[in-house]
Amino acid sequence: MYHFSYFKEKDKQTILNFLEEFPFAFLTGSFLSGKQIATQIPVLVEERNGELYFQGHIMRNTDHHKAFMENEHALLVFTGPSAYVSASWYSNPHIGSTWNYMSVHAIGEIRFMSDSELIEFMKKLTLKFEKGNTASLTFYDNLPDTFLSKMMPAIVGFEIKAEKLDNVFKLSQNRDEQSYENIIAKLEEQGGSSALIATEMKKRKQELFPAGQIWDASKFDS
Repeated sequence: MYHFSYFKEKDKQTILNFLEEFPFAFLTGSFLSGKQIATQIPVLVEERNGELYFQGHIMRNTDHHKAFMENEHALLVFTGPSAYVSASWYSNPHIGSTWNYMSVHAIGEIRFMSDSELIEFMKKLTLKFEKGNTASLTFYDNLPDTFLSKMMPAIVGFEIKAEKLDNVFKLSQNRDEQSYENIIAKLEEQGGSSALIATEMKKRKQELFPAGQIWDASKFDS
């Protein structure tokens, strides 16, 4: 992960909003032998007494379940939209092109839920993605017992307390104002994921380039 201060999002609420908007995360870990595993799952985040907890579920008796039974150390990676940024869009194009993206990493130890905790989690999970519609036929409380009796024993819930939370919001913060505006315009032209990155950049433009202040390239030298 990049460790440049100007690519770090410092506002906690912005990070929480990002986790809420992009909940489909990579869960990675390893067996004690070092063999690595990874899976992609929806994850819910809760804040308790200033600490962040991540909850999800995986299939039992799979490589990721067996690995975490051996080794509880886990990494969750949340990613948002990304876009190629051509150096030809810069005021000085004689440098390398790059990629803009946003990512949050959460590191902690995994704890598997009890059966009752898993039920409560599945209620929260299904209700969240059914947008609070308790009448939805796929909300946990409305699922038939015949389905639940087969499904629930096949999965295991987990919780990870974030021992470390890190992020990269790499959005051309190290470019001059002319380049920054050019990048936004080019990304908007491309649409899709590129346009989403342009939207994020526009949110930060006023803070990066306050009126009346001269842009200082030296603060991006390291």
